[in-house]
Amino acid sequence: MLHIGCHLSPSDGLLNMAKTASHLGADTFQFFSRNPRGGKAKALNEDDASAMLAYLKDNAFAPVLVHAPYTLNPCAEKPETAQFAELCMGEDLLRCTAMKTPFYNFHPGSHVGQGETVGIGKTAALLNRILDGSTDTTVLIETMAGQGSEIGGTFEAVRAIIDGVERNDRVGVCLDTCHVFAAGYDLVNDLDGVLTRFDKTIGLDRLRFVHLNDSKFGLGQHKDRHAPIGEGFLGLDGVRRIVNHPALKALPFCLETPHEKLEEYAEEIRLVRGLCE
Repeated sequence: MLHIGCHLSPSDGLLNMAKTASHLGADTFQFFSRNPRGGKAKALNEDDASAMLAYLKDNAFAPVLVHAPYTLNPCAEKPETAQFAELCMGEDLLRCTAMKTPFYNFHPGSHVGQGETVGIGKTAALLNRILDGSTDTTVLIETMAGQGSEIGGTFEAVRAIIDGVERNDRVGVCLDTCHVFAAGYDLVNDLDGVLTRFDKTIGLDRLRFVHLNDSKFGLGQHKDRHAPIGEGFLGLDGVRRIVNHPALKALPFCLETPHEKLEEYAEEIRLVRGLCE
């Protein structure tokens, strides 16, 4: 059975968000931990969080994903920028623990001229500071497109971040299909080869979640531009192979495709479920 959902907003409450996912035909979802631009997080309603957890269990949901604000830069050169990322991520891990959500996903950052090696070291050092034993949430490094000075655009860079973390038993990976395709990994013509390389470099046992996105740009163009499923360079056949691959099909998939209306996600969820063999 395919586990699939989309990105939702908790603005109307955590329980209502889970009910919205059910309405869309989803059995997983992701949501931002706070304002996606990194503002102050709202106080957690523990009763609402408990109600959401009960609903997810009663309706046989797969694990859900909490996503860090995309504007955070854990390896920033400016101390105040890096410190803000650390503050937000540290707070978010405590919230994940309180909500009993198992996964927290983040973008590993941009070195902005410092060099990839420095960026990798800074992001790993931040993870060492926030993974202090106070949480059992697994932090997921998202694979990136290698746009500009982004780190995490190669499997080797992701592995280097993991290797720099002392408690790396608490570190996993979220594979974004648009990002890795944009980074030069040919998911369309060599999916087996890409996953073999992932396994040898990082380990498939660390892969916990998949962001299922088509790509507006071609292979290796390093442009992070998501397209609706079947409308980009991965195409329906490429996505079909991804969701049916033995190494991936049991994982939770989350759509981050560009739509204006929630019902468009319902249609896309039905589309992807229809690709399952």
